[in-house]
Amino acid sequence: MSAAPVRFGLVGSGWRSEFFVRLAKALPERLTVTGVVTRSTGRAAEVEAAWGVPAYLSAAELVRAGEAPEFVVPSVPWPVTPESTRELVALDVPVLAETPPAPDLAGLRDLWRDTGASGLVQVAEQYNLMPGHAARLALVREGVIGDVTSVQLSSTHLYHAVSLIRHLLGVGFDPATVSAGAFTAPLADPLSPKGWSDDLTPKDATTTIATLDFGGRMGLYDFTDNQWWNPLRARRVVVRGSLGEIVDDTVVRMADPRTPVESPLVRRATGVDLNLEGRELRHIGFEGRVVHRNEFTGAGFSEDDLAVVDLLCRTGAWVRGEGEAPYPLAEGCQDHLLSLAIDESARTGRPVVTGREEWAG
Repeated sequence: MSAAPVRFGLVGSGWRSEFFVRLAKALPERLTVTGVVTRSTGRAAEVEAAWGVPAYLSAAELVRAGEAPEFVVPSVPWPVTPESTRELVALDVPVLAETPPAPDLAGLRDLWRDTGASGLVQVAEQYNLMPGHAARLALVREGVIGDVTSVQLSSTHLYHAVSLIRHLLGVGFDPATVSAGAFTAPLADPLSPKGWSDDLTPKDATTTIATLDFGGRMGLYDFTDNQWWNPLRARRVVVRGSLGEIVDDTVVRMADPRTPVESPLVRRATGVDLNLEGRELRHIGFEGRVVHRNEFTGAGFSEDDLAVVDLLCRTGAWVRGEGEAPYPLAEGCQDHLLSLAIDESARTGRPVVTGREEWAG
């Protein structure tokens, strides 16, 4: 990619926008925030003082500023995302819309009809770029376990999980039959975004389990309330293929017709014991070769941070004509179409069949 840092702007001044600003400040040679749009002069002054970036009261001001952004991230509540995306497309500005790109099916269809043909909208879906998932995807795409037939995922929720399931299965925009159920059981919940609660009293938590049948390929979705944070619920992924399977970080396949072998995905993490290189992931190896490498060493990023930074840099390469579209609007719409079907099926107790939408082409 070109040597100059990728310039991007933000609409919204909440915690998610602050997240993007933090990443850019940690990697100034790669990323620059040109400004933030907020709703009031008072909040604008607070943002400029606390974040050290210019603040504006409209998207038009942001994109016409002296240092114009190459793309803009609308980091706003779900109902506002489509409105903000339309406004930016009308200004002829590339957009990296937060997930989901619209809150409901009617909103997805309307947003696609209004902006899909522009080719300006990408979606900030980073889970396929998280190091562990990226390594698994790399092996799947190499054909290490043959043709993938099923994916079982218990990790993150709805559209993020659907994105992983779809890409590991390689189903694209195929129609699906979604069957879901929701179950409630007591579970202690000691950690949340607010921090440790110091309370181990079990409280009702809902687990949603769904099957997504793509006609010969199947996804199993399993998510419990607050599973992202709750240390009492692990994350699991099983990818089954015609010649083997991947279970979390273990790959099973045949070395020859009579020899099944297991090979681990091995993380090289520095900063452990007497290693003084800094605390971060360097790469993930498989059978003596690197299948995923941290391209942003030195910043000490978490694996989620690495995925978001990777997505921002890929978006920058795309707007400069130096890389492929990182996650087109059609992909984000398809993810949420299926996540809405999971919710509907769990609520009604009936299967939901998704059709082929306009964004499928």
